[in-house]
Amino acid sequence: MGKEIGWNFDNSYPHLPQTFYTMHNPTPVRAPKLAVLNRPFAETLGLDAEALAGEDGVSVLAGNRVPEGATPLAQAYAGHQFGHFTMLGDGRAVLLGEQITPKGKRLDVQLKGPGRTPYSRGGDGRASLGPMLREYIISEAMHGLGIPTTRSLAVVETGEPVYRETELPGAILTRVAASHIRVGTFQYAAGMGEVDDLRALADYAIERHYPEIKTDENKYLSLLEEVIKRQAKLISQWQLVGFIHGVMNTDNMTISGETIDYGPCAFMDTYDPATVFSSIDREGRYAYGNQPYIGAWNLARFAETLLPLLHDDEEEALKIANEAISDFAKQFQKNWLNGMRAKLGLLDEDEADGNLISELLGTMEKYHADYTNTFRALTFDKLEDTALYEKEEFKNWYKRWQERLGRQKDSKEVSHELMRRSNPAVIPRNHRVEEAIDAAVKNGDYSVMEKLLKVLSEPYAHSADQEEYCTLPDPTGRPYRTFCGT
Repeated sequence: MGKEIGWNFDNSYPHLPQTFYTMHNPTPVRAPKLAVLNRPFAETLGLDAEALAGEDGVSVLAGNRVPEGATPLAQAYAGHQFGHFTMLGDGRAVLLGEQITPKGKRLDVQLKGPGRTPYSRGGDGRASLGPMLREYIISEAMHGLGIPTTRSLAVVETGEPVYRETELPGAILTRVAASHIRVGTFQYAAGMGEVDDLRALADYAIERHYPEIKTDENKYLSLLEEVIKRQAKLISQWQLVGFIHGVMNTDNMTISGETIDYGPCAFMDTYDPATVFSSIDREGRYAYGNQPYIGAWNLARFAETLLPLLHDDEEEALKIANEAISDFAKQFQKNWLNGMRAKLGLLDEDEADGNLISELLGTMEKYHADYTNTFRALTFDKLEDTALYEKEEFKNWYKRWQERLGRQKDSKEVSHELMRRSNPAVIPRNHRVEEAIDAAVKNGDYSVMEKLLKVLSEPYAHSADQEEYCTLPDPTGRPYRTFCGT
């Protein structure tokens, strides 16, 4: 069973030392029912969407059957959770295997919520429908925005309840990733104390994600530098669209540079660097404005794990690691500054650009301007649509911005096109995400989610049918809160 669906597994992770995983099958569920299937993505993976939506396909997505070629396992890893180190692992996830796509890409196919594993630490290993739909929506929105991310293939209702604060409908998400190797995976390897295992993991990560550095003089330093480079780019992309991950623990930072684990994530409406949505982030550790600093902190923990591989002399290894980590801030700032220039239609560089950008953001924060809609209004010169309209500080800033644009060699049309490509018309607004989830969970109506997903798939289209998704939520006295689902 499986060939007619298109499963094409070739599983390399089990070749690692067994300390990194435990072979483990999903726990079958009572009455699986397909909730949502990402048909275009299924075809990209080489899967027959119609067959996958059939009984045999759904039984695999629910964990009731193991397809041919799969080697189900739960991965071991550790992590700093809100700064505190913990030994972890896939407490509610099972990696089915690695799908080789028609274009030769190797991608992990993982079930999230398929029952208890050896790493469940007292949890039930299950997931509820709402959080799985949230991850589906947000991860696919991130893909539409062009930001590296894990993808969502399907959500299946299990027909069984899960118990959190209340009884909730159970669900399983099928997540696809370049890999699930995390900073926390390396922390686990370092914590186990076997350098040979650490080296095996590092060699595997290089072979899988950075094969071009295999012959470098110090390939482990190159690995560190490549991960720093990808994370500096990734986090700058988060900042440019107002995305707040919500739980940037080291076990939620991938070696591949993809965004992973959409728990209490959300997108910012009103611009404020202190914005926090996660109900468990009471101190604001993972606030929007802190994300670059946390990224650097997490990468420092990654560098620590590699010290035995960087150099035989501990002091020299530490020096090498510190020099590499110090480059993160410069790379992030360069990526972010270039991204902000694009959002303002600036095609070249000027020393005063940093101040111009900072002044705009400061004014937006002062007057509680919507982040996405402000840049959208600047793109189409509809200033009356912003909270900044007629504000004296904004008038002065606008004049300086226009003067800056006027000093460019390229035409205004070229600048405008750059802004169109850099400023999304739509993001997954929190009230729209909640609206879609509520309709599905409470009424079994997935049409609201399907319409939202269609709009989010082309965020830079700036089409008429996106207008209603640009509107802000009604004012409320309560701050928006998200929950991790566990």
